[in-house]
Amino acid sequence: MSQYYEVDGESVWNPATKASELFLAHVRVYEEWVGVPSGFGPMWNDECQIDVPVFEAFVNAVLDRHNRTSHAIINALSDGFLATVLALAARIGLDIRLPEPPATLDGFMAVQVPLSSDPDRPARLRAQVLELQRAMPR
Repeated sequence: MSQYYEVDGESVWNPATKASELFLAHVRVYEEWVGVPSGFGPMWNDECQIDVPVFEAFVNAVLDRHNRTSHAIINALSDGFLATVLALAARIGLDIRLPEPPATLDGFMAVQVPLSSDPDRPARLRAQVLELQRAMPR
């Protein structure tokens, strides 16, 4: 069994049902966390419509929140979801750009002490996005 995520009637992702259920549960958590709707409609008859402009705003809000924290646990919990969302955004044709790591901690939401510098984090995220793009059936 699988479920379909669609844009204007075209399937952009067709994950297994359990993977889809877990993904949508995460979507709802992140909608609450960033305070922005996701653009994912309800799953009805194994189909979910994506409102692209709303989804784009959601992706940017999640990415912004992700980039303003260096909390190890938050990063560990959010990296996989963010990579999945970015892979889906790329498949839809959105041009979401990953920012470079900040030079300072100004504006960070959650900073853990001691703070470890991780200049490779954006590159790892990009690699994970590419890997997930190849693994996402239509």
